[in-house]
Amino acid sequence: MHNSNMDLTIDAMWLFLAIFLITAIIIKNANARVTSDPGCTRPPPPVVNIIALLKLLPTLCTKGPEVTMTYLYNTFGSVFTIRFLWKRISFLVGPEVSGLFFQGSESEVSQGNMNEFTVPMFGQENGYAVDYNTRSQEIRFFIDALKPSQLRSHVDPMLREVEDYFAKWGEEGVVDLKDELNQILMLIASRCLLGNEFRESLHGNEVREKPFGEIYTLFSGIEEGVNLVSFMLPYFPVPANHRRDKARIRLTEIVYDIMRSRKTCGRVEEDVLQKLMDSRYKDGRRTTEAAVAGMIIGLIFAGKHTSSNVSTWTGACLLTHTKFLDAVVEEQREIIRKYKDKIDYNVLSKMETLHSCIKEAGRMHPVTLGLIRQTEKNINVRTKEGTEYGIPKGDTLVNLVMLTSKLSHIYKDPEVYDPYRFHPGREEDKVGGKFSYAIFGGGIHVCPGEAYAFLQIKIIWSHLVRNFELKLTSPFPKTDWSKFVLEPKGKVLVNYKRRRLESN
Repeated sequence: MHNSNMDLTIDAMWLFLAIFLITAIIIKNANARVTSDPGCTRPPPPVVNIIALLKLLPTLCTKGPEVTMTYLYNTFGSVFTIRFLWKRISFLVGPEVSGLFFQGSESEVSQGNMNEFTVPMFGQENGYAVDYNTRSQEIRFFIDALKPSQLRSHVDPMLREVEDYFAKWGEEGVVDLKDELNQILMLIASRCLLGNEFRESLHGNEVREKPFGEIYTLFSGIEEGVNLVSFMLPYFPVPANHRRDKARIRLTEIVYDIMRSRKTCGRVEEDVLQKLMDSRYKDGRRTTEAAVAGMIIGLIFAGKHTSSNVSTWTGACLLTHTKFLDAVVEEQREIIRKYKDKIDYNVLSKMETLHSCIKEAGRMHPVTLGLIRQTEKNINVRTKEGTEYGIPKGDTLVNLVMLTSKLSHIYKDPEVYDPYRFHPGREEDKVGGKFSYAIFGGGIHVCPGEAYAFLQIKIIWSHLVRNFELKLTSPFPKTDWSKFVLEPKGKVLVNYKRRRLESN
């Protein structure tokens, strides 16, 4: 990972070039030396040559990848291709050209070897270390474990974690919101995903306390596996990859201990770990300890990382736009009038304004610039103007979801934070067509933890606005382009003062 004191110039350059270097080194079936395929029945997308890219370097270095890719979209349209070495990378912008990307079969559009860097993060018996059929069944295990009927049982444990954590805040003070939300989300994951016995063993909820400090540090070690070198060369012996490997081994041991303790004592819990332990593949096989450990570590990593970023952006946006903060507070007053202090799954579903505020923060600040796939056969895409392009087998596909979420023909004033765009009567994401809002993926590749993420973020923010007056004291954060999983850059300092929100 880049040193934190490097400036945007170096970070942005490496991030932009990483797309090309990844495909040049990681993809093992790089047989696309030809630049066109006679099997394509449609003309290829416009090509951005290396000279044009070099001319864009000053823009990239000074303004970042989003501005650079927006320029290419405005110049070349919603489908364009970049040649780098012997590889072709075709970019897609907009829901009109995204259908096959999200809904195509594995024989048409696959994830190829792009996620090989996750194998040493989560182990050899799950995820991208196993065949597509097995991986698909594991995704079904996640979906079953996180469906609404199961999520209902997570509300009370989440509430207890949130109430206990913020009870330790003083009457007033200043905190780094990003760091605080990182901690509480890890605690929620510890209880709801790994289970009560693991959470009870932590003896507290401060990051610096043992043993929670160890868990927090271990997951930080796993996060170090998301770096430029690992993305290209997952097993290259750099220090970050060494720390990643040590963290995974230790976390796996911890999960093994929990599973074996349950089996020895005959104890059955109502948590995601138990659901994965009890899952069976279609051929009747039970999940192995190694597969379950890898799946639960991956789920905690993905859920905590995404939720932390979206919840932090939600806070920054709300505390900068008092109109919507006031609307969220008023919604909470109304809910208090109607349900008193009761919060359950049904009550949380009534928090529509808060839900829209979270969704809008995610639209404006998604955790990734784009999603990556690979074409396994020649495919055709049609733009909103009706132009058809043929993308040949072997191309890397990058769906620029960040740009799609800011298209002016879908979202009115897309650079403006306006949660009401998702309310009945507007619903711009639905009017814009399927895949207009794809920060959690879409189609057969939709994130199974989306509902879980919204649930815990709503619980956190409903508690915060009910119990604290909050003010953003640092400047509105910029996006940290040095990270592969995009996040707010630097500290997000918030001044808090304890209060008790009343219904009147």
